Amino acid sequence: MHKIQMTTPLVEMDGDEMTRILWKMIKEDLLLPFIDLKTEYYDLGLKKRDETDDRITIDAAQAALRLGVAVKCATITPNADRVKEYGLKRMWKSPNGTIRAIMDGTVFRCPIIVRGIEPNVRTWKKPITIARHAYGDVYKNSEIQVPGPGKAELVFTKPDGTTIRELIHEFDGPGIVQGWHNLDRSIESFARSCFAYSLDAGQDLWFATKDTISKQYDARFREIFDRIFREEYQDRFEAEGIRYFYTLIDDAVARVMKSEGGFIWACKNYDGDVMSDMLSSAFGSLAMMTSVLVNPDGKYEYEAAHGTVQRHYYRYLKGEETSTNSVATIFAWTGALRKRAQLDALEDLERFADTLEHAVLRTIEEGEMTGDLARITSLSDVQKLSSEEFIFAVRKRLEEELNGI
Repeated sequence: MHKIQMTTPLVEMDGDEMTRILWKMIKEDLLLPFIDLKTEYYDLGLKKRDETDDRITIDAAQAALRLGVAVKCATITPNADRVKEYGLKRMWKSPNGTIRAIMDGTVFRCPIIVRGIEPNVRTWKKPITIARHAYGDVYKNSEIQVPGPGKAELVFTKPDGTTIRELIHEFDGPGIVQGWHNLDRSIESFARSCFAYSLDAGQDLWFATKDTISKQYDARFREIFDRIFREEYQDRFEAEGIRYFYTLIDDAVARVMKSEGGFIWACKNYDGDVMSDMLSSAFGSLAMMTSVLVNPDGKYEYEAAHGTVQRHYYRYLKGEETSTNSVATIFAWTGALRKRAQLDALEDLERFADTLEHAVLRTIEEGEMTGDLARITSLSDVQKLSSEEFIFAVRKRLEEELNGI
């Protein structure tokens, strides 16, 4: 069989645990038989990150900037238990946080809609896209475990040595303290990415923070969004008949539950992390949400929005059958392949990405799905498939569609 040719490699970032197993299956059964797959490979598994002092994560992000399109498997962000489990040198930072900081992008997450998996919120008729700021906040924090009584201060030292000081708290016993930061230029990139994405999609843009409480930090986000919208985008939004508005994060949560969907919801980094998981679960499954990091210069990194599925991985290691949903990971590959095809003008590669996605959705709609979907589907007489069986079922339909059956 003639394989579809590529001209420019993708950056391939491998990952951890069960998603790493699925990654290999997807490549071997759904991609390599049909594509002369060209990738620049980086192993971002936790052991390799530890072995390289996390240099490999930096190299992978820089490669994504150089080649323009990347696809990433889910990775572990270690906590104290993981440090002990893997014998790590230290508690490494989130690889996603590192990549997002280097690429200076915005993460757009959108649920994958398929017949038979209806949203838990009955008013939702259209997908809701989360636009998540990809720099700063808790992901670039500094924190101290306070040993006992003392004074914690926020101190900024200017180049001339003068300081700005703000009392955080007078401790009378043990506690904790944490510092966040952000950059005007990163917030500006976030705002422009959101406005541009909204115009491309022809959808309203909501932006939500908590500036009534955080009168400096969150208020700065609102100020920058308002200024850039007014100076650069307002006329274009009005011409397209779409709108931008700001609201408090708690108000946005209340409003989104009564909406019909079909808009973009921009959030700060941590808010977007939490709200995208809420949306993906409410729309059907954590494994049914796409995620793409978009850099202001048009560089893209695609991934699934979920984690490494640790519980299934431990079952897999015991030789037990798993029924792990691979849809979002497949769509990470199709998203990256489609974007590579568009940039390189490869119509057959773009058509393949579309066909593979259709084969995935058709598999589910015809009643073959993994356990997470089988438990919530409105379809009758469905068949719960194992991790491998689902990918084989997709492969069967992919071959049918490619052969015009």
